[in-house]
Amino acid sequence: MLIISIMTLIIFIITIIVMMLATILSKKTLLDREKCSPFECGFDPMNSSRLPFSLRFFLIAIIFLIFDVEIALLLPMILIIKTSNLISWTITAMFFILILLIGLYHEWNQGALEWNN
Repeated sequence: MLIISIMTLIIFIITIIVMMLATILSKKTLLDREKCSPFECGFDPMNSSRLPFSLRFFLIAIIFLIFDVEIALLLPMILIIKTSNLISWTITAMFFILILLIGLYHEWNQGALEWNN
């Protein structure tokens, strides 16, 4: 028990020393205007680097991600059809697809799928 605590203490001290050395050696003291600019190609930026982002695009991407994960959950259901009870498998699959369709209808009703507005 004493050996384990001594080894833990030594490892902890070595870790602290390495982290402190890495922090001290990696300090950048020279701040250059070119290094602080968002583009390091030698040209000054013409516009702000913070461009406005379309919220519609973000919502469509989130909806796609949700339905993509749901498709990944549906695919294994096809593989287990032979090993499970057919009635319980059908009820579970239909319930899951019904939840997906209700969610899709809600998104459509809220106008989240309207790209041209």
